[in-house]
Amino acid sequence: MSKLIEWLSVPMERPQSYSPFHLIFTFVGLTVAIVLAFLLRKLNNKQNKIFLGVIGALLLISEVIKIIFTSEVLNGGNFAYWVFPFQLCSIPMYLLLIIPFVKNEKFNAYLYEFLFSITLATAFITFAEPSGLHKDYVFLTLHSYLWHLILVFIGFYVFFSKRACKNKYGFLKGMATFGVVTVIAFILNLCIRQPRMNAFYISPYVPHEIVVFDTIWETAGWLVADIVYLVAILLMCSAVYYISYGFRCMRAKKLAKVTESTQNAQEESVQNINKETKPQNVEEKIDEAKTE
Repeated sequence: MSKLIEWLSVPMERPQSYSPFHLIFTFVGLTVAIVLAFLLRKLNNKQNKIFLGVIGALLLISEVIKIIFTSEVLNGGNFAYWVFPFQLCSIPMYLLLIIPFVKNEKFNAYLYEFLFSITLATAFITFAEPSGLHKDYVFLTLHSYLWHLILVFIGFYVFFSKRACKNKYGFLKGMATFGVVTVIAFILNLCIRQPRMNAFYISPYVPHEIVVFDTIWETAGWLVADIVYLVAILLMCSAVYYISYGFRCMRAKKLAKVTESTQNAQEESVQNINKETKPQNVEEKIDEAKTE
């Protein structure tokens, strides 16, 4: 492991937000993620579970390496609680590992809705405000970018494959899952009272690290800051969900109109053929015979 840590310990100048590095990596990465999600949308249920399980396993391995690297290189061999793997962007790793082992698709629907509505929105926000992506080491920076691109891919994949955002009530399932993991995060913060341990950024002991909410934390206290923060997340995610659902409904109506027009054209064509091939009546045959 020490050899791996040594190999990964390549320093870099921390990239600036909205620099060419950030913009190019983001544009190319998002494009690839969305295209791949669309191309893989037709995986059957068995293939889907294997695929998601493999991605979950790869995320877990990379997360363990990141924790070991951060603890050894940046924290003198002590566990780095600031990378404790229970943030909003960490939850998909656990869900992807759970889905393959759950046969109840009604239960999985709650996880899929979270992966779309909550995960996709928060991943996009990370690219829009990228300060958390940029580190002083190549490995950590690439890990952050690739991790969040995978989250974008997963969000679009469950959307394109129609495993999420299927009806107007789907967001409630994602919100329910969000509620459960938020409670777990808060309990972890209460139980593991370590410096910089701040799961979901809702610890009552550690000042908020996100712009705007840090000011609320300092002026109005942790409870108000946490409530405003969580409500803001849900509002943002609900907007992403219902805008996407609106597009899905518009596309469905458009396809229905095209299908209806095609069917009408086919019926017209059949009627015209029937008219042309309709047998002559008796009077027409008599008239033809007289003519001859």
